[in-house]
Amino acid sequence: MRDYVGIALEYARQVAAGDIVACKWVKLACERHLRDLEAERSDPDWPYLWHDGEASGICAFAEQLPHIEGKWESPTIVLEPWQIFCLSTIFGWRRKVDGGRRFSKVYWEVARKNAKSTIAAVVSLYCLCCEGEPSPYVLIGASTGEQAQKVFHPARMMALKTPALVEEFGLHAWAKSITMEGGGYIRPINAKSSTQDGHNPHLGVLDELHAHKDRGLYDVIDSAFGARSNPLLWIITTAGFDSAGVCYEQRSYLTKILDGVLDAEHFWGIIYTVDEDDDPFDPAVWPKSNPNLGVSVKVANLEAAANEAKAQPGKQTEFLTKRQNVWCSAAAAHVNVHQWRKCNGLVDLDELRRVPCYAGLDLGSVSDLTSLRVVWRVDGRLKTWGLRYLPEAAVEPRTIRNSVPYQRWARTDFMGRPYLTVTEGNTTDYRVVERDIRWILEEFNVQAMGFDPWNAQDLSQRLLEDGAPMIEVRQGFASLTGAMKELDRLYLEGLLDHGGDEVLTWCASNVVARPDDAGNIKPSKGKSNEKIDDYCALLNAIAVSLGEESSPYSDGRGLLVI
Repeated sequence: MRDYVGIALEYARQVAAGDIVACKWVKLACERHLRDLEAERSDPDWPYLWHDGEASGICAFAEQLPHIEGKWESPTIVLEPWQIFCLSTIFGWRRKVDGGRRFSKVYWEVARKNAKSTIAAVVSLYCLCCEGEPSPYVLIGASTGEQAQKVFHPARMMALKTPALVEEFGLHAWAKSITMEGGGYIRPINAKSSTQDGHNPHLGVLDELHAHKDRGLYDVIDSAFGARSNPLLWIITTAGFDSAGVCYEQRSYLTKILDGVLDAEHFWGIIYTVDEDDDPFDPAVWPKSNPNLGVSVKVANLEAAANEAKAQPGKQTEFLTKRQNVWCSAAAAHVNVHQWRKCNGLVDLDELRRVPCYAGLDLGSVSDLTSLRVVWRVDGRLKTWGLRYLPEAAVEPRTIRNSVPYQRWARTDFMGRPYLTVTEGNTTDYRVVERDIRWILEEFNVQAMGFDPWNAQDLSQRLLEDGAPMIEVRQGFASLTGAMKELDRLYLEGLLDHGGDEVLTWCASNVVARPDDAGNIKPSKGKSNEKIDDYCALLNAIAVSLGEESSPYSDGRGLLVI
């Protein structure tokens, strides 16, 4: 048996060192694994352990199964180092408390012809036969029944061509299912999610999630694992076009985990794609999105596809999405999260109490996130601190549905207050927000408070009547371009201090910019896949700090407007 653990470790080290051509997300996945190994060695409270046997077991199982189509040098599968790294990492990490798999969700995104369906078929058979789960049900779901066969058919043929496997585990390979004596099966299902309730899978495979027209099948399978102690949701896909769909939602969640914006110890994923600044027609970068280049992906075929795409503009999108794994209509994030996270300098509220400052308010709808921020300019740096609010009834469902740690943020202290203030009931209690605004106006040397006028007229008018320095910041290019470009300058030059604020960093990571023909920019709440309210409150504060020099005017109600 090959040294699978050693091969996986060497692959991770070479990728991290830059010795293997790999994109940003693959590097971060490898670095995450290396950090985890170090944590296991050095931290006795680390809740996971690395199990060489489990890591090797899945790989050894895979290499006893046959190729089912095409011509190969070996009659059985021979895993490449990148595949060994992925499989061993997913199955090798175990929970200390009960020995179960650490990872219960996998997101595997790679260009077509890189054997992701073959690997999913292997995993399906392994989870059916080798994990000791009573009556292990394996569901293979896709947008259509025909697509589900892309994984089920290889699994069925592998079983039919491996008599020892059939005999050992009592398998029967039928036309539409693989059953196991004593209970358990592999079964393909399609995306008619309303007919798929009632399953209790041990493994759920979702093939080409980007092609699912809605999130119905994803939600059905994701919510069906309740009675299983060691469930696994396995998502495989290439890039697609719908940046508002469930696939890109899961991809975005993974990128935030890899970027260190969110913690999710149960979620493992990897994205093989070209980097943002790469020329996708340059053969030197093709291994980034095609790790099986020269094996299942033929160089000559990829060259031919590239040449066709160059000559025929109509084929460029297909080349980018299918051959280079690039999301063509997915909106690009505006903020460089790595650089933003470095801006975690100290924000000492006691030292800043009498320093002139500016505040910004983004008042959400009654059931949405509301943000209140303060900024100080000190020695050429911008320091910021803030408060966020969400109604109690929205915290748990938003945590579950959006995979965002609202519950943890509500329990975590940040500079004397929770990251997230939870108000009682189904709607945000604006009285709590107003109370905190008045406290900030009393506690700090606030020169002006900028606010988005949407949904805030009553609150702003009460504050204005009591002498609060309220300035309406209209959410257009004229008001926000200067603030957004100033914020970009500050954080990119390392002149922003946010104290390591997790919520602000998360909101910033969600921002998508909307430009106009004149080079102006503002945040696009429509194109941003998640909440950006805290970032918007920060922009409002910066806007009024800049607006002090650009002559705000009155709207006739006594309110200043910029």
